Amino acid sequence: MESTAKAPVLVVVQLTGGNDFMNTIIPYTNPVYYDSRRKVFIPENETLPLNDTLGFHPSLGPLKELYDNGNVAIVQGIGYPNSSRSHFRGMDIWHTCEPDKIGNEGWLGRTIRDLDPEKGNVLTGVNFGRGLPRALTLTGIPIASVGDLDNYGVMASISEERSRSDLLDSFKQMYASSIGTGPVMDYLKQTGLDVLKGADQLKDAPTKYSSKIEYSENPIAKSLKDIVRVHLANLGTRIFYTTHGGYDTHSNEMPTHPGLLSDLSGAIMDFFQDLWDHNASEEVVMLVFTEFGRRMQDNGSGTDHGSGGGAFIIGDRVKGGLYAEYPPMERARWEGGEDLRHTIDFRGVYSTILEQWLGLETTHIVNGTFEQIHPFAA
Repeated sequence: MESTAKAPVLVVVQLTGGNDFMNTIIPYTNPVYYDSRRKVFIPENETLPLNDTLGFHPSLGPLKELYDNGNVAIVQGIGYPNSSRSHFRGMDIWHTCEPDKIGNEGWLGRTIRDLDPEKGNVLTGVNFGRGLPRALTLTGIPIASVGDLDNYGVMASISEERSRSDLLDSFKQMYASSIGTGPVMDYLKQTGLDVLKGADQLKDAPTKYSSKIEYSENPIAKSLKDIVRVHLANLGTRIFYTTHGGYDTHSNEMPTHPGLLSDLSGAIMDFFQDLWDHNASEEVVMLVFTEFGRRMQDNGSGTDHGSGGGAFIIGDRVKGGLYAEYPPMERARWEGGEDLRHTIDFRGVYSTILEQWLGLETTHIVNGTFEQIHPFAA
């Protein structure tokens, strides 16, 4: 595809816990849905129709508005063969593209390496949240992980380079007795220096930002606001990552799930409206994914771990619509007699974004060649 005026940027939003795809994009005219979901279902008259067979959950009004504007690609039935129902293993597979062995390199870590092979910018990849998702990890690749953007810059108050070096040497000495000296400790020290350098660059991002958008007071809204603030600071970040938790809805799904989707949908709309207001949206695409879908049948209060989930690709340059196939609803075609089947491999969706949006070669990032979709407008 043609290059944008600015370097393309990818924002990844992880829905942690396994979002219930069938209650997100609802087959509201299919009797199998209502036969399977006796307690955990959305009535037909509450669904926000996309066509005569599928509709959005009623809490996704802002996302439907983006869809109606042509800015949302819905990827149906995303998954992989022999899907793991373990949160940890399932997410690890999504993060490393290694379904058959334990991987130690994140797909976005590899992506950042290819985007910035000289490691010239410690902010090419930035995570908003505690810890560092496996997707972003790759030895030697600096990643900034920001819990609170407004306070992140306090690390920059250690102003003198010598003082910083002394501090990090002390850090090395603390751990040398247990793990020794040498390359590992040198790597840890360099990582610490990268963090401090990133803090230097990030500390002014909040002060340069002004907006008329009033984001909600919830974690995903705060994270997406922080992403906008860093993006508008023009620090060269190409990959942003954040998570929205709470989707492991084994129980109390009917009161819990609508609130999650409402927070998510509202935050995404505010995020893009903020970018539009600043004329900074055309270079940004968002991927929203989760580790697996839920079972076909409810358990009386919620839904248990399943497969065949869904994803969203959102942005100005997205050609909105439905992509891949909705998992087959006939009981005879349920995966393992109880799950939604996957109809497209998640690695093909990664490849689509990597190649068609970021302009990268994909095979070594996703560990193979997979069928792609075509959700980007020329």
